[in-house]
Amino acid sequence: MDSKDIVRRMQRIDSCAFSDALDKLGLKGTVTGLPRRAASRRIAGRVVTLKLVEASQAPRHDGPPRHLGTTAIEAAEPGDIVVVEQRTGVDAGSWGGILSLGAKLRGLAGVIADGPVRDADEAHEYDFPIYARATTAFTARGRVAEAGTNVPVRIGEVTVEAGDYAVADSSGAVFIPAAQAEAVLRVAEEIAAREAAMARALMAGRRITDVMGANYENMLAR
Repeated sequence: MDSKDIVRRMQRIDSCAFSDALDKLGLKGTVTGLPRRAASRRIAGRVVTLKLVEASQAPRHDGPPRHLGTTAIEAAEPGDIVVVEQRTGVDAGSWGGILSLGAKLRGLAGVIADGPVRDADEAHEYDFPIYARATTAFTARGRVAEAGTNVPVRIGEVTVEAGDYAVADSSGAVFIPAAQAEAVLRVAEEIAAREAAMARALMAGRRITDVMGANYENMLAR
């Protein structure tokens, strides 16, 4: 299945249905505690990863300095999501306003950060979605630095690879390995369709105890 088709179908389904699909398939990938910090919509897309470390641990490289996140933006395709690991414990932004503008202009879908972000109001003005562990006013300069782009990152208790898929909304973020994307998507679509049918039954006047009986309780049985 084409990745663009996968993303189009993922955009129709919320994180809860994907989380349920992962449960049904015995997979991990759901992360909570990453609330929406800017814009007001769900995002879904392929992942570009960005790993940050304390500034003193930054790898050396030749050439002019590059600000963290710029390589990820340039590596991304329109519709991609930048997923950032900033688990150093240092109170410093893992993403900021100029990065949000650059990502917006490139057509990225948004950012998910396990760590603090700053300039959230700017991102909101740009209508650029950000989901993050925390916010801060502290700059990254001299505090954290880029360890790598498109390397494995740890978000919550989930390892995320470049090319995986992500969905984030007000309930949480879900990360789906590329190799399992089609299988997870099919199950999530089935779950979403069954829940939509339940909603229609309630609207038609059926009792909630009947609608949310054995059918709902056994929905995730393997």
